[in-house]
Amino acid sequence: MGLNKKSVDDINVKGLKVLCRCDFNVPLKDGVITDENRLVAALPTIKKLIADGGRVILCSHLGKIKTEEDKKSKTLAPVAARLSELLGQEVKFAADPEVVGPNAKAAVAAMQDGDVILLENTRFRPEETKNGEAFSKDLASLCDVFVNDAFGTAHRAHCSNVGVAQLVDTAVVGYLMQKEIDFLGNAVETPERPFVAILGGAKVADKLNVISNLLEKCDTLIIGGGMAYTFQKAKGYETGTSLLDETKIDYCKEMMDKAEQLGKKLLLPVDTIVADAFPDPIDAEIPVEAVAADAIPADKMGLDIGPKTQALYADAVKSAKTVVWNGPMGVFENPILAAGTIAVAKALAETDATTIIGGGDSAAAVNQLGFGAQMTHISTGGGASLEFLEGKELPGVAAANDR
Repeated sequence: MGLNKKSVDDINVKGLKVLCRCDFNVPLKDGVITDENRLVAALPTIKKLIADGGRVILCSHLGKIKTEEDKKSKTLAPVAARLSELLGQEVKFAADPEVVGPNAKAAVAAMQDGDVILLENTRFRPEETKNGEAFSKDLASLCDVFVNDAFGTAHRAHCSNVGVAQLVDTAVVGYLMQKEIDFLGNAVETPERPFVAILGGAKVADKLNVISNLLEKCDTLIIGGGMAYTFQKAKGYETGTSLLDETKIDYCKEMMDKAEQLGKKLLLPVDTIVADAFPDPIDAEIPVEAVAADAIPADKMGLDIGPKTQALYADAVKSAKTVVWNGPMGVFENPILAAGTIAVAKALAETDATTIIGGGDSAAAVNQLGFGAQMTHISTGGGASLEFLEGKELPGVAAANDR
């Protein structure tokens, strides 16, 4: 995997038109941004391009566009307004339904050095997600240089991150992408040891290749969350009404054998927090009890790791030099069932190791539970982080110029 890519620090953009692909896929409620983490994360790259005298043309997708109605609620206009406030200068919004239309072209033609404009949601063009040539050419026609700073879509080959990069001479990565490559990519390729990987979340199916790849790379692999029950079943344990993937029992057996053959530690829960059923609503107060992992009653559902497992996992992290964590240990959205995830987050916060949180639910959990500031790196990607951990080449990274 070629991870030595040119970045914004390797180029001079003065007087040049720079198309910068950001990840502005933020949650909106009635046209108001409810979480602006992704906007704030994009600022260092944008500010660098402005300071260097580039003419900065920003683009991003927002959500999925399936109907004309979606276009009304998924316009990037609110993002332009908020970015203007965050940057302290106008971010001109080019409101073209075809993204690169008369408004965008006129705005780009009128730009001075240091100006910023934002194009409409790239997914307003249906060929965006199919990497269609016409839209890639439209985007490329606006710029001299392309900067990709959207790690969240790096695992997809779309017009606005791969198609356009192939049509311009200079295509580099921004600071966010660079950080993801440095931490996530290199943690897996050249980790400082001992290297502990922690995998949680609901489905084994989502993490199949990650489990297999990380077993080869790490010293200890810790399994929690809903996917642990398929491993328990593979060991011959009763799992009650817990989440179970019958089709993956054999795979889990293979992985346990693989760990043994490679001399790696594979840690599974030794006790489980069980309840009568999944909480409804998700944050409802429900009675729970801790039982041994091999003694889950037939009518009970496992929803979090138990206290003994929390201590076991926290201990495994103490001596680590690198820790990668992807996926919560239980139903962390419920205060009663968040204890396992909190215990792991706390252990990571207290270790001297390089701690890398692999996007998605684990990033949300760490931030919501207040441990975000104590982690070395929290990935901005969900699916992209997983594919990096699988050891796959990401099209959005591959498309940038090599150093």
